[in-house]
Amino acid sequence: MIVRFFSELGPWNWMALGFVLLILEVFLPGVFLLWIGLAALIVGALSLMFWDAGFWVWQLQVVLFLALSLACALVGKKIVRSRGDTSDQPLLNRRGDQLVGRLATLTEPIVNGRGRVKIGDTMWRVAGPDLPAGTTVRVKAAADLDLELVVEAV
Repeated sequence: MIVRFFSELGPWNWMALGFVLLILEVFLPGVFLLWIGLAALIVGALSLMFWDAGFWVWQLQVVLFLALSLACALVGKKIVRSRGDTSDQPLLNRRGDQLVGRLATLTEPIVNGRGRVKIGDTMWRVAGPDLPAGTTVRVKAAADLDLELVVEAV
């Protein structure tokens, strides 16, 4: 029954699937259904050309659809990545990197390379040379995925 169902699918079914996926891309943005829909449209166009050919069986169509989906996704990823959109705020989600160069006063001494500093309304863990509380330090870098600041004495 399933074999009969798949063998009766025609080129317009591939076209319909492609257009449905493209319409879903509009409502569910994420740029992933676009490439799969494009692959379905290509298989539909090939089905129009090769429908009467003996080799154009449903198994070949499905394998071609899967391969084209992967190929379209990889090409699409390369296209999107090559656009080179640069942000006007490259440090927006990197809070620790935003603090590089700022001066702060240690609220807890740095002992064995670890201490704390308050910048704004946030207490930050810091790493650096051992220093007493109240010392003014400069933030050199953000380490450990922005969870710790590397500091030096001013």
